[in-house]
Amino acid sequence: MEIIRTENLHFDYEIYDDKGAVVDKSSALCGVNLTVQKGEFLAILGHNGSGKSTLAKHFNGILTPTNGKVFVNGIDVSDDKNIYEIRQMVGMVFQNPDNQIVAAIVEEDVAFALENLGVPPLEIRERIDEAMKSVDIYKYRKHAPHRLSGGQKQRVAIAGVIAMRPQCIVLDEPTAMLDPKGRKEVMKTIKFLVEKGITIVLITHYMEEAAQAKRVVVMHNGEIIMDGAPKQIFTQVDKLKSVGLDVPQVTELAHELRKNGLNFPANVLNENEFVEELIKLL
Repeated sequence: MEIIRTENLHFDYEIYDDKGAVVDKSSALCGVNLTVQKGEFLAILGHNGSGKSTLAKHFNGILTPTNGKVFVNGIDVSDDKNIYEIRQMVGMVFQNPDNQIVAAIVEEDVAFALENLGVPPLEIRERIDEAMKSVDIYKYRKHAPHRLSGGQKQRVAIAGVIAMRPQCIVLDEPTAMLDPKGRKEVMKTIKFLVEKGITIVLITHYMEEAAQAKRVVVMHNGEIIMDGAPKQIFTQVDKLKSVGLDVPQVTELAHELRKNGLNFPANVLNENEFVEELIKLL
């Protein structure tokens, strides 16, 4: 069953002059048709300016279409009266965790949105404890967020969204500002959420992260140009490179081995798969 659907989605950014008048438009999305199934783990790739973040911001009504439609559980995102309901169903996590943290104590930050919604105090306590435990930051609940690592801060931001109990979480390059350890922590959390049945849409420029999804969509110049399982997408090395993207390092190595005449599988996505195939050749 689908949770998100876009139909011929177009979006233009308006360009203003010094007096605030619209002088031009820049097209960011050009007729995007996409369906996201409930419980799916979808990664969206694309170079800077491809439209991937613009697309993500349509999924919970941060942006509304210039033309076309976006539906969440069949509800039209363009209708302002639906925004409150849609944002309860689809939560957003952004790139910089520091921009999402508003309180001086971790548990207060996780509770912030629930307090604004008027959720009863006992239910808030239950929800934030559950959310903090689910992303393994409960032990830091009394800490100041600014004293946490980047990965821990991002997990605090994710906990704040989980506490809202959305059906879908859209993460817009959540690991872009993190070190490898922080990226690993966030990806572990994402996998946990998928196991719990939450729909995940991950916008990323890290190929190794996208390779862990069940489905990968590639965007270029505001259009979807590839859509399939990771093994289908990342074996098309030359096509990805033609639009400014890379592939996981082990996939690149496998591609080079094949180019040099070695009978090596093209659909290798991680180190374990690579080692297994290499052993077979010895």
